[in-house]
Amino acid sequence: MQNAIEFHQVCKRYPEFYLDNLNLQLAQGQVMGLVGVNGAGKSTTMRLLMGLIQPDAGRVNVLGYELPQQQVAVKTQIGYASDDMRLYKNESLRWHMGFIQSIYPDWDPLYADHLVRVFDLKADQKTKGFSHGQRVKAGLLLVLARRPKLVVLDEPTTGLDPVAREEVLTELAQILRNEERSVLFSSHNTQDVEQLSDTISFLHKGKLLDSQDKETYLDRWRRILCTGISDAANLAIPGLVRAKQNGSLCELVFNKNSDVAVARLNELGAEISAVEPMSLEKIFVATVKAGVHV
Repeated sequence: MQNAIEFHQVCKRYPEFYLDNLNLQLAQGQVMGLVGVNGAGKSTTMRLLMGLIQPDAGRVNVLGYELPQQQVAVKTQIGYASDDMRLYKNESLRWHMGFIQSIYPDWDPLYADHLVRVFDLKADQKTKGFSHGQRVKAGLLLVLARRPKLVVLDEPTTGLDPVAREEVLTELAQILRNEERSVLFSSHNTQDVEQLSDTISFLHKGKLLDSQDKETYLDRWRRILCTGISDAANLAIPGLVRAKQNGSLCELVFNKNSDVAVARLNELGAEISAVEPMSLEKIFVATVKAGVHV
């Protein structure tokens, strides 16, 4: 399968930050969630992807084009949206739709009208009267109706109230299921990633900690609660990512081989009270706390 995005050994250094040998691939037609705390390197990765900055080393390839050298040729095929996109306040959404249509030949007016209805927007209302959630939806409409081959979303739900956030995520998930397009979106909100993505990639302090198919990735992780272990911090069990002891109770997080871990704990005389799957949020916290490639 052809890749929509390829980062090969990409490095970018700033005085207070270093993106360290990033290797990342997004298969065509897939949705990847790029997760990390603030300062992890998500914005730097997005800027490299859009050709706004040049890597100090390595190569960036988008839809078969090398960046930043061929960014003019590829940008007509990339749709970018973020939570801080600016609209002309004294113009209507319909005016914005006409403006974008005049620039991009692949604009689909029927699809744009469909999105107006789906997003419950008023096309003839001036955008200065839009709520933050309506502005986010309008920005997505202006991107998606261009029918880009690659959609790049930078923190698309930041600042939304819970109701607007759920509306945006539900509608965006529906749209993405019905389209043959590749999507990369960054977020520090793991719930968004778990809802939308096919693939999960973790960035932390400029390093890619992990990148894998979502279902496979979630199925690997288990949280085991047990008693009878006197020194959890020094346990040597394959796949152990994090050990936390509170009195007699041990909380152990494994990113693989949980069956092997259970057998080994039984051999050590532990009494296991729970073996639980983990949410992406808890996995993210464990991954960041470990601070290593897992």
